[in-house]
Amino acid sequence: MPLFLFNNLTEEDKSEAVEKIMKGSAPSHDFFLMVVLSILMATFGLLLDNAAVIIGSMLIAPILYSILGLSLGVSISDLKLISRSLYTVSKSMFLGIAAAVLATLLFSTQIGSELTPEIMSRTHPSLLYMSIAIIAGFAASFALVKPQLSETLPGIAISVALIPPLAVIGIGIANLNWQVISGSLLLFIVNTIGIVFASMITFSLMNFYVKRKLIRKTIKKEEIEIETQVKKT
Repeated sequence: MPLFLFNNLTEEDKSEAVEKIMKGSAPSHDFFLMVVLSILMATFGLLLDNAAVIIGSMLIAPILYSILGLSLGVSISDLKLISRSLYTVSKSMFLGIAAAVLATLLFSTQIGSELTPEIMSRTHPSLLYMSIAIIAGFAASFALVKPQLSETLPGIAISVALIPPLAVIGIGIANLNWQVISGSLLLFIVNTIGIVFASMITFSLMNFYVKRKLIRKTIKKEEIEIETQVKKT
């Protein structure tokens, strides 16, 4: 029964999932803008100790596909997809943390510079957090390939695991608090490993290796489109 859940997929289902991941994880200006906006919103929610605002930030975060792209690249041993996904995730981290630092420096005098419970709760990584990340990674990657399921809600679960820790890193840097920086960074790393591990196993069980040619073709097409846009500008 468990194996049937992974094997009853059509080639069309796999192709559609690949196209979603490739399109959603492309390192475009729109993607990075949405990441920055989601982390800014999470930063304000953390500074205000407002869980509703933090949850709202996760609804607009597009980070799902870049993480799944990294998992897919590892599962099929495609260096181009791995490097592309790592670039997207790394740049998202840099821009998001920078935005969180700036927001904290600008608004902490109005909101207050104290470390709220919502902030401190993201500075203590544990196996329980990793377990949550593993479940989120499995749910998102499984739902992505199943046409009757929506990956939106599992995608929000992935944002829950990644967006607030990035915002807390920025808050820690703005306050020059090494304990907050190191704790939230470790939490982000732990959660990322959990998500990538779970989704990598899922893609392997679903035999996504057969889609390597489609993935490489899509990456090459995107590279040509980017070169064309650069020449036009």
